[in-house]
Amino acid sequence: MNTLHRLDDQLMTDVNDLARHTGWLHGAVLGYAGYGVVAFAALLLAGLWLRRAAPDRALAAAGWAPIAVLLALALNQPLVAAFAEARPYTSHPGLLVLATRSSDFSFPSDHAVMAGAAAAALWLVSRALGALAAVAALVIAFARVYIAAHYPWDVAAGLVVGALVALVGWLLLRRLLTVLTGWLRARPGLRQAFPAPATLPAGREPSTREAAAA
Repeated sequence: MNTLHRLDDQLMTDVNDLARHTGWLHGAVLGYAGYGVVAFAALLLAGLWLRRAAPDRALAAAGWAPIAVLLALALNQPLVAAFAEARPYTSHPGLLVLATRSSDFSFPSDHAVMAGAAAAALWLVSRALGALAAVAALVIAFARVYIAAHYPWDVAAGLVVGALVALVGWLLLRRLLTVLTGWLRARPGLRQAFPAPATLPAGREPSTREAAAA
């Protein structure tokens, strides 16, 4: 454990040294570290829009994505309280601190948990959206270390925790969510927003393009 602590401290110092020498990046990184959640919200909405007329299972996956993010954040709170790790700037007063100082604990990072859950859940919806979210997640994890809000292991653990909640939750709940999605999209208020996929005439095989879209 001491070896891991030393490695984490060294990585923290290396990233902080980078921050000291890249003042031109401070504004952009600080902005994304604080407000990057907006990008994830946009990706989650894009997933729902993309799958709005897809089969129930695909739409259920898109609906699960924002739920997974909220669930991951809720489950992370007991972990944060249990580990009660001080923020880097509390333990290392010599750091360059760009983040707004907080009395909250540091491990695992809520931002990284959110990003990991969103990336994993969106991968179930669309590989393209999942890939975009994965890149965005890595960038926000780095940004949180860059501004000295978290240690590297805070964000690494957060990404893993978020992804596990999203993937394990989907494995356990996918059938229930698929049935629930089918029921919900049949309600008058949602039928127009999330239309059921068109059914093919009897005996007609779907074309390659139709099969891919499904």
